Formats: sequence, C-alpha cells, structure tokens
Amino acid sequence: MGIKCDFTGKVFYKFLNPITMDEILRRLEIIEKHVLGKNLILKNVLNFNEAAIFLEVSHSHLYKLTSSGKIPFYKPNGKKIYFNRAELEEWLLRNRNETDTEIEQKAADYLIKKGRVKL
Repeated sequence: MGIKCDFTGKVFYKFLNPITMDEILRRLEIIEKHVLGKNLILKNVLNFNEAAIFLEVSHSHLYKLTSSGKIPFYKPNGKKIYFNRAELEEWLLRNRNETDTEIEQKAADYLIKKGRVKL
C-alpha cells in the first residue's frame, strides 16, 4: 500500500505501527507531567502537593522541612501550608559550591594580600 505524490509521481510507502494502550498511557503521562510542570512555573503561590512536586521531594520530607523550620512557608489560616515559588527557588540555590577556578583565584588573592607572593 503506497501513496503516490501528485508532484513527483513517486510512490511513498508508509507503514503504520499500531500503538498499544500502554504506550498511549505512557505518552499521556509524559504530557501530563509537562503540563503540570509548566503550570507550577507560572504560579507564584504553591500548595503543599505542588511544592513537593516542584522541589522533587516526598511529602514526608517536605513535612519534615516545614516542621523543623528549614524551608520558608506560609499558613494564612493556621491549617493549610503554602509556599512562595520564588522563595523555594532561592532555597534550592543556597549553599552554592564554588568551581575549582574560583577557589584557585581566592587562594591567589589571599596570598597576594598577605604579601606571601610578590608580583
């Protein structure tokens, strides 16, 4: 079974691969994750479940972080917990590790400052 091109006259053969229901569900799950991810990026205030997804941590770990005061959160009515997405991003980027080049530069600057190395 082929399809003839009106312009060139060539015949193209297209083999249809049947997609299983499992494959359709897998692809749908991937699409759903992408849509959820985009929605989380657009939202400024995240609820507990959204924050766990955004941070890629389990609910129990996020609960430990909030109960120990290690992560910023809000309780406007004293019950439900909400998070500011920008604050979560800042929290994720804390404790930055310096590159080898930055460490070497600091060491060189220190030695020059202390007068141990002369230029």
